[in-house]
Amino acid sequence: MEGDFIKINKWLLPLSWLYGIASNFRNTLFNIGVLKSRSFDVPVIAVGNITVGGSGKTPHVEYLIRLLKDSFHTAVLSRGYKRKSKGFIQATKTTTMPEIGDEPYQMKQKYPDVIVAVDKDRCHGIDTLVENDKKIDVILLDDAFQHRYVKPGINILLVDYHRLIIYDELLPAGRLREPLSGKDRADIVIVTKCPKDLKPMEYRVITKAMNLYPYQQLFFSSIEYGDLQPLFTEATHSSYAALEQLKGHHVLLLTGIASPQQMTHDLEPLISQLTPLTFSDHHVFTPKDVELINSTFAAIAEPKLIITTEKDATRLRLVEGLSEEVRNHLYVLPINVCILQEQAEVFNQQVIDYVHKNSRNSILVKRKDDHKPKNSNHSGNRPRTISFRNN
Repeated sequence: MEGDFIKINKWLLPLSWLYGIASNFRNTLFNIGVLKSRSFDVPVIAVGNITVGGSGKTPHVEYLIRLLKDSFHTAVLSRGYKRKSKGFIQATKTTTMPEIGDEPYQMKQKYPDVIVAVDKDRCHGIDTLVENDKKIDVILLDDAFQHRYVKPGINILLVDYHRLIIYDELLPAGRLREPLSGKDRADIVIVTKCPKDLKPMEYRVITKAMNLYPYQQLFFSSIEYGDLQPLFTEATHSSYAALEQLKGHHVLLLTGIASPQQMTHDLEPLISQLTPLTFSDHHVFTPKDVELINSTFAAIAEPKLIITTEKDATRLRLVEGLSEEVRNHLYVLPINVCILQEQAEVFNQQVIDYVHKNSRNSILVKRKDDHKPKNSNHSGNRPRTISFRNN
């Protein structure tokens, strides 16, 4: 199925070549040091892509949050796309979605003990986070693969299985935001949204086609859906939980995300009928949109319900004018990711080892050890170290 969602406009290829020249020039300025990339004392893990559209950044950042938060004082720094504020903002319990954007707000609501902040200037954001909290062990950068002013310790590139970058073209003919050579900056590449029954032969074909360097590691991930959650407390069909309960139902799939195709593909076999109502990514719902949602759902025959994403839910909660019928039938479908090929432990250990080795507390311990006599009887079990190249 790789390539199912790829559409190339060959008429725009000349403009893509010009775009490529500009993108290559910018990368060259970083590569030769005219534009500077900064390293930081605190471990920094960047997650992002080189394409326009969703590749699963937020679910993968949340995977890292769950992996790290119980052992490390974890912070997440995002740009806060389409927020109604400027500068650095660190989320609190009272911070609203418009202040920090839908994805950071979603993460703060799900993981209230994790530090979540937004700043368009990622270097300034990291500096401010560390200045505000000296105990931070690791900072996760959301959607920062192309933000080259930061030099992360681990650079994770996400590649959509349905739109492999090796078959894509530069903007505007395709969806690549920089030439394919940009993938060379990645320490880890994850092919996302894979079917769980991906055949061994296809693993091998994709691995060969990606043509990664020896210093790069390739993983594959798939989507896992959680139990349905009513968006509003007055929902009358609270007995819904697992998707398997929806056999025979007509579902209105309400999305304002970059790539709803995967969710549509996954839900269709589980239900009687699916009606997609699709808006643009990070869409702000207007009164006209609300009328459309109300009328579309009213025209659907019972049994029926509405399913939306966690990201859309952060915006729909603020919408006025949704009919009582819509509010009573509106459910959120949580999304998680899992690492395939029984490689989750390998991936997890590499991330944990990097943070252990490079956290400021570990560095202080190491410096104290360095000052001890060489014949000291001091010993201890230290985590296995993983070497990542300098980007």
